[in-house]
Amino acid sequence: MMPLTHMPTNASQTSDRPLVEIRDLNTHFFTDDGVVKAVNGVDLDVHPNRTLCILGESGCGKSIMARSILRIVDAPGRIVEGSITYNAEDGRSIDLATARTNSPALRSIRGQDIAMIFQEPMSSLGPITKIGKQITETLLLHRKITKAQAREIAIEMLAKVGIPKPAERFEAYPFELSGGMRQRAMIAMALCCEPRLLIADEPTTALDVTTQAQILDLIAELKDELNMGVMLITHDLGVVAEVAEDVAVMYMGQVVETGTVHDIFERPQHPYTRALLESVPRLGAERRRRLPAIRGMVPHPLARPSGCTFRTRCDHFMAGTCDKLEPVLTGQGAAKVACHLPQNTEVSHG
Repeated sequence: MMPLTHMPTNASQTSDRPLVEIRDLNTHFFTDDGVVKAVNGVDLDVHPNRTLCILGESGCGKSIMARSILRIVDAPGRIVEGSITYNAEDGRSIDLATARTNSPALRSIRGQDIAMIFQEPMSSLGPITKIGKQITETLLLHRKITKAQAREIAIEMLAKVGIPKPAERFEAYPFELSGGMRQRAMIAMALCCEPRLLIADEPTTALDVTTQAQILDLIAELKDELNMGVMLITHDLGVVAEVAEDVAVMYMGQVVETGTVHDIFERPQHPYTRALLESVPRLGAERRRRLPAIRGMVPHPLARPSGCTFRTRCDHFMAGTCDKLEPVLTGQGAAKVACHLPQNTEVSHG
């Protein structure tokens, strides 16, 4: 087998410098009914050799925020404000938010430096192109290798993600594979160029528990081997507890809390974060005890509440404050929260 190669990154460059720095990112959709603020002032950092998990209910802007990094948001959506600074391996800093979507610089970053595993493999893979050709096209675009070498690397990566008989599957079309196989093929495509940042949008949704564990172990292994940063979008708090170093909780297009995985699970500060954790079933809990749920529904995106967007569902709503003032993400170190509750307020959870 031809070994996978990756230029080592200088340790001094990766110790403190984030791979990607997102500041005040606003991605809006301009519809006939009004403006949908899918991403509304997001600040995030993604570091080398660390996994940042993005949590939140469906529709909170996680996927749009991730797609904004690669500038692949479909019309009528577009970035209207903010910066996405990618700190390249050669020391350059590139603002992806202002780069032309089809510029050579951005095209060279997509797939090579920053890769993405999409949530739905059937709509992301070309239906009439063989799996192997789709993977080798990515390799040949970004690396100076022969077609034979690209084929060898592609087959090796298909084997690494747990696809049986990878040489045969190399010649298969997407419709000839199961949903789980297609998902693994897409993961192989994302990892084949050994990106510096991997964005994984629900990468194990279609997989059984055993295969899910294998894929997460593979991503963790490559993260350490390549000093790769990982942004993992998931609803599974068990996955977060197992693989994350850093966590960001999103609600209605905004980051409401960030911190290390220990901060989030042991000392959650935002009522929304606490509510998410409380809604998870626990071993040993009272058998007849009703599982807590977050009351109400996420507001319509065209009818955003004034002040704190979570106030309509919050049990700690303070009239005159939460409905008037928009909270700002503040705190020390990694732990930050956007909430008007005093920092010393004790709110039970778990």
